[in-house]
Amino acid sequence: MVNAALAQFQQVFIEESLEGLDTMESSLLALDDGGDAELVHTIFRAAHSIKGGAATFGFPEMSSFTHEAESLLDEVRGGKRAIDGGIVELLLRTVDCLRGMFARARAGEPLNDAVAEGLRGELAAAMGRGAAAGGVQARREVDQADAWTIRFRPHPGMLAGGNDPLRLIRELAGLGELAVTAELDRLPALDRLDPAECHLGWTIELAGPAKRADIAAVFDWVEGECELAIEPKHVVAAAAAASAAPAAAPVADVAAARAQRETSAESSTVRVAIDKIDGLINLVGELVITQSMLDTFRDGVDASRLALLEQGLAQLARHTRELQESVMGIRMLPIASVFNRFPRMVRDISQKLGKQVRLELVGEHTELDKTVLEKIGDPLVHLVRNAIDHGLELPAQRRAAGKGDTGTLRLEASHRGGNIVVEVSDDGAGLNREAIVAKAVQRGLIASGEGLGDEAVADLIFQPGFSTAAVTTDLSGRGVGMDVVRRNVADLGGSVTIRSTSGKGSVFTITLPLTLAIIDGLTAAVGEERYIVPLVSIVESIQLQREAIRTVVGGGELFRFRGDYLPVIRLHELFGCPDAVRAIDEGLLIVVEGEGARVGLFVDGLIGQQQAVVKSLEANYRRVSGVSGATILADGSVALIVDVAGMVRMQSRRKVA
Repeated sequence: MVNAALAQFQQVFIEESLEGLDTMESSLLALDDGGDAELVHTIFRAAHSIKGGAATFGFPEMSSFTHEAESLLDEVRGGKRAIDGGIVELLLRTVDCLRGMFARARAGEPLNDAVAEGLRGELAAAMGRGAAAGGVQARREVDQADAWTIRFRPHPGMLAGGNDPLRLIRELAGLGELAVTAELDRLPALDRLDPAECHLGWTIELAGPAKRADIAAVFDWVEGECELAIEPKHVVAAAAAASAAPAAAPVADVAAARAQRETSAESSTVRVAIDKIDGLINLVGELVITQSMLDTFRDGVDASRLALLEQGLAQLARHTRELQESVMGIRMLPIASVFNRFPRMVRDISQKLGKQVRLELVGEHTELDKTVLEKIGDPLVHLVRNAIDHGLELPAQRRAAGKGDTGTLRLEASHRGGNIVVEVSDDGAGLNREAIVAKAVQRGLIASGEGLGDEAVADLIFQPGFSTAAVTTDLSGRGVGMDVVRRNVADLGGSVTIRSTSGKGSVFTITLPLTLAIIDGLTAAVGEERYIVPLVSIVESIQLQREAIRTVVGGGELFRFRGDYLPVIRLHELFGCPDAVRAIDEGLLIVVEGEGARVGLFVDGLIGQQQAVVKSLEANYRRVSGVSGATILADGSVALIVDVAGMVRMQSRRKVA
């Protein structure tokens, strides 16, 4: 059982190692594009840190596996081996495998699997081990045995580095049964014994099949701080079949590890720059000073001190606003953490499809809320996959169209007003209007394409299950992509739009709020209740005459807005608000948009615009349809925040019913 303290350190090690794997992957991709030799040193240092940390924090299998990759990198670094595409691909798969190991470590599952064992064999083969049967036999007699004798003598100063010899011995116990004998020949007399120095040595008999690399990995962290000898007692006969585990067998599992890499795992920690912490401390100090000033008015305020009170309240308001902005700033992280996954993904998909793709990343330092950041990954993965699979053409097709062989895929993030905008654009063939219209007619979504603008046609691809692919592949064609993109973005309070030009390419634009914790909204009155409608979803607010409303079969109401008939949702009926305005000409309609559709929300009137701090309704009460959260108003009352996308879905289900 891992104790709580070690488990805490393990989690920190895993977080840092995953960052190290990202560094290895980006450096390997740069190396594959002709980067300089310094990248090899960067990759080696990252692998060495992971290997040493894995040995220290109780992951010997991971340390042993990483040691094989480190040995290969050491030969490349030392000029004994030239880097080539094959080695880069092998090391990229090693990175994938290590990510899978870390995922299993977090879940408390065994680290080794068929992928790890297969890749371990490939790494050994790349080092020249296993090239011939005789060489395999000789190497295996040294590398694996059913019993070992280990002589371990720490240098006197090893304890000062924080390394505990007993912890290393306990780690060895995970490899088999131990018989440990202390060597006391260096133990000084009691009056000369320094408790800060290590005076003991140990002879350790390890029984049970084990590999030399696994044993050595236990002592990686104390390399250079001890004398170490590892000798086999009984050499096991080599079994050629064991080392020749086919490398091709676990390829599917490696592909699964890559797919897992493409989705964003939510992290429970955030790294915060020290200047942000300093800013918070300064603001808290200012609040304390302001509080002291206001405390002087506990016994009342006379006319002569009224101006001082007003000044103190103004300071309090300013400091509170600055504190709010600073706290929100802690949650703001650069979108680079999402963008950085795409160079590898684009490389793998383009190679699989036989396409040449140049990826451009712009605005990686644009910051947005951590929660939004973690949930935007999946929609972007869908868009990038579709852009490569459907948008960009094969080199021969591009040449026929007068383009260069290499297509361009561009991801750009920027701030616009109170939102963040992420664009995924390509210079491919653009949307196939004829194919989209034909598929929509076939599925009964439209009667024909006559009179439909390009925007309306493009919007059809967001229908559930919609796909124009003639062949279903593991990349696309199942019709489970674009509707998921729109739904996920809508759940974040955002929207997706498309601009496409035939033969020139497409641009998918995702507009998102900077944060989910605070929203800008309009406060609407419905009877005695107050509701917040997110500003990002509002198209317009209008007042209608009674004759402008059309009643349809089933009791529904429609009104004409910019050439379309939109449904009316009466909030007082939906939420059961008594004493609300009933007559359509006495209230207001707020036209809102969500998931590509528009509806009119009927309210008594608008009170004003305000920022709302979002409180989870599920955490404090329960989930309510049509409501995304709640906020506390200035008078202490509670106002519900309207879930526009949820209301659009409710209206769609009502139409189907």
